[in-house]
Amino acid sequence: MEIPQVEAFLAVGTFGGFRRAAAALRLTQPAVSARIRALEDSLSVRLFERGQHGHGLALSAAGRALRPHAEQVLHAVALARQAVHDIRPASGGAIQIAAVLSICTYLLPDVLKRFQTAHPDVMIAVRSGHSKEVLEMVLRGDAEIGLARSLHHPEVETVSLRDDPLILVGRSTSWPTRTRRARLAEVADRPLIFFDRGSSDWTLTQGLFRRAGLVPNVALEVETIETAKRMVERGMGLAFLPHLAISRSLDVIHPRPRPLSSEARALLHALRSALSEAGGPPRRRR
Repeated sequence: MEIPQVEAFLAVGTFGGFRRAAAALRLTQPAVSARIRALEDSLSVRLFERGQHGHGLALSAAGRALRPHAEQVLHAVALARQAVHDIRPASGGAIQIAAVLSICTYLLPDVLKRFQTAHPDVMIAVRSGHSKEVLEMVLRGDAEIGLARSLHHPEVETVSLRDDPLILVGRSTSWPTRTRRARLAEVADRPLIFFDRGSSDWTLTQGLFRRAGLVPNVALEVETIETAKRMVERGMGLAFLPHLAISRSLDVIHPRPRPLSSEARALLHALRSALSEAGGPPRRRR
């Protein structure tokens, strides 16, 4: 059993097929197939079977038994690399961060101020983008860690720091009662303000209405959360905004094969501390 075979096994299990697994691993489909076949031959079992109704691949009983151990193998490999990395001399200190815009705007300034007070010699570079762009920057190596919502990929380790739900925001005069809850059907006909088309927040908000069989009354579409907030303040409509923007799940991702630098681990500690003080316990690693 070889590590590339284990990586291929988890990728196929995650994506349910060779094509998407190959794209995620940046390999050809024959290469992924060869790794799976070699792993099955070494274990003398079939790890996958046809999914329901013949669509995609699903883990066989043997595959389901192997999966938790395969995940432990990759985690152990990452720890081994980390241990070797930790005994090397410090590199002088620089961190590249990729983050979605709301985190750049509402969370990072306080976190980075705290971090730089403790680590004044570390240079920090921050790049922003949508969640998918953050993932791509981490996979390409353009960023050591990424901060976004609900990012999962077989090549990255995901640490969920806390939930950051979307909440409905409006002026106090825009709702007839003092209730803090509203039915989606009651909201759909009200003037709504959407922001950042194509982002995870925009997609999530659209999905809420679509799954409920409702068509939202979009009165305004703007580019940024701050613009949406100003429109709400002036009574121009209601908006679904991330909780961070008005006082998400908030996830940190980093590549599985590459160990985090000591500077990045210190930054992760600063993030956890800031969120813990703001309320909401840290969440589990996936």
